[in-house]
This record gives sequence, structure tokens and C-alpha cells, in this order.
Amino acid sequence: MRLVSLRSFQIPAIFSSGSRLMAQSAGSSGGKRLVQVDISSDTVCPWCFVGKKNLDKAIASSQDQYDFKIKWHPFFLNPSAPKEGVNKKEFYTNKFGSRSEQIVTRMTEIFKGLGMDYDMSGLTGNTLDSHRLLYLAGQQGLEEQHKLAEELFIGYFTQGKYIGDRQVQIFLL
Repeated sequence: MRLVSLRSFQIPAIFSSGSRLMAQSAGSSGGKRLVQVDISSDTVCPWCFVGKKNLDKAIASSQDQYDFKIKWHPFFLNPSAPKEGVNKKEFYTNKFGSRSEQIVTRMTEIFKGLGMDYDMSGLTGNTLDSHRLLYLAGQQGLEEQHKLAEELFIGYFTQGKYIGDRQVQIFLL
């Protein structure tokens, strides 16, 4: 996969607003029912990561009864976010004001409950390239796409990585 191809790639607009999770069940070979899940998410949305972790737990506890097909779709919480990135803490303070401390405290608690540390260091910004990577990973297989979503979330939320950085993207490939 060449990163040069990412510059001209356009993601089709699938959903206009709000994040959505849609699931559909159908019969599949092998006696298990197939559950198809479509996830619309932004790669800088902490609740999307929490939802993914809970979905993964549900899948693990029922994979003997069901087969799962999970497909990620782009959603942009802040489509006009700068490409070069801005300090994550400052962004939260500017966006949420005095509530930012409460939000960070709550997310820290939620992440601890999932066995992870919530890291507010690093930059945040435009997520278009991370969605491009997810799309391209999906072309390799939906399991690859799901694994990459996990890596993007872990990098951003627990390691302070700026997922808009080309070097981080190359590392994740």
C-alpha cells in the first residue's frame, strides 16, 4: 500500500450527521447466524472506542453462536479541524470550557474500567487520513479494518499519538 495514493482518495459521504451503529442478522453457512454490523465513527471519538471495546467483548462471548461481519464507515466530529493538529488539552478546554476537566475525569474512569489509561497528551486534528486508512484496510478485508480501528484508537487515546501524522500512519500500516 502506498501512502501517496491517500492524497487523492475521496471518501463517499455516507451519513450526514450523528453516529450510527446498525446491525442485521442473517443465516450463514456452518449453522451459525451472521450478524452484520455497520459502524459510523470518528477515530478521535472516545465513546466510539468505548463502544468498540464493548462490542468486542460481546462478540467474544457469542462467537460460538454467531459469525460477525463488521464494517467501519467514516464520521467526522469536526470536519474543519486543522490538518497540522492542535494541542489536545487546549482543544478540549476551548471546545468544552469549564466542563473539560469533568469530561477528562469521566473518560479516565471509563478507560480504567476497560483496563486502559486515558492519555490527553499529544495533538488532535483532522481525521480524514485515518478514515482513508480504514477504508483501504477494509479493501484488504473487514477483519483488517477492525484491527486497524483498534490500533488507531489505542494510539490516539492511550499513547498520545497524533493519528493525523504521516509517520504514525506509516507505523500503523
